[in-house]
Amino acid sequence: MNAQKSKQIQFNNPIALQRADPHVWKASDGTYYFIATVPEYDRIEIRKSKTINGIKEAEPVVVWRKHNQGPMGNHIWAPELHRIDGKWYIYFAAGSAEDKWAIRKYALSNPSEDPTKGEWKEEGEIVSKRNEFTLDATTFEHKGQRYMIWVDRASDKEVNTGLYIAKMTSPTTLDEKQVVISQPEYAWERQGHNVNEAPAVLIRNGKVFVTFSASATDANYAIGLLWAGENANLLDPASWHKLPEPVFYTNEALKRFGPGHNSFTVAEDGKTDVMIYHARDYKEIKGEPLYDPNRHTRARVLRWTKDGMPDFGQDLDDNEMGMKKAKRQ
Repeated sequence: MNAQKSKQIQFNNPIALQRADPHVWKASDGTYYFIATVPEYDRIEIRKSKTINGIKEAEPVVVWRKHNQGPMGNHIWAPELHRIDGKWYIYFAAGSAEDKWAIRKYALSNPSEDPTKGEWKEEGEIVSKRNEFTLDATTFEHKGQRYMIWVDRASDKEVNTGLYIAKMTSPTTLDEKQVVISQPEYAWERQGHNVNEAPAVLIRNGKVFVTFSASATDANYAIGLLWAGENANLLDPASWHKLPEPVFYTNEALKRFGPGHNSFTVAEDGKTDVMIYHARDYKEIKGEPLYDPNRHTRARVLRWTKDGMPDFGQDLDDNEMGMKKAKRQ
């Protein structure tokens, strides 16, 4: 109730120009590490900063470049940085130099304390059962078990992509049981392409929440929401609930077009949830949206309803979310 004492959280958006599929990891010492897709699709960079706004001026450090031949040679997409058992891992998707659409998921590891330093080792492909067009791997730990959620073809009746989940037997290997927990059902998930991709996990208020992105990567791109109870069997598709409408999507009045592929972090105060995402500031795209470079990384406070559900603030701009957060404390 002490509204006047609450500190407003404001972001200097966009916090990274021409960076799509952003992922931010906040280390135990408070350092933010930022990783994202570069428009050239040819390398992986990391930035580090003591603040979220500081990501904007942070110097990118190139930690890996694509191969000239064979696998990991094209379409270097959607890297995520995770600290697991005292080691850094980057999960990313890549095509081959000869076939850029032969997309598979791969891992790098680094034992250094600072992921912008030390040596990154190629751990190879993270092989899953279907393994047909597989990307956007994310990982999380829940009740002592590590899981991976990733994307692959999810239907035998149509060309689509959906979300799979499995337990992990190591930071680079998957358990045998691998199940689909979401694929495009609703019209908003089937604009341009039948897509569910870009899972991001947030465990709060007795639930495991998973945001995901749907449809083509133009102004139709939008974020949806799944959740399961924290005590549910996460490998049972029936444990997962899905909202029939998107939770965050194009808002022309705010010049926010095709928002998606988000991740979550926590603000400098150690408690306020923050969503990191990409969007364009214009609607019309010349040619294939995948090759339009102007998906910029943005940050906004994520609020919560009294029922414990995430409130994405569809009708508010990024910094209004921070102001509203302050007023409602």
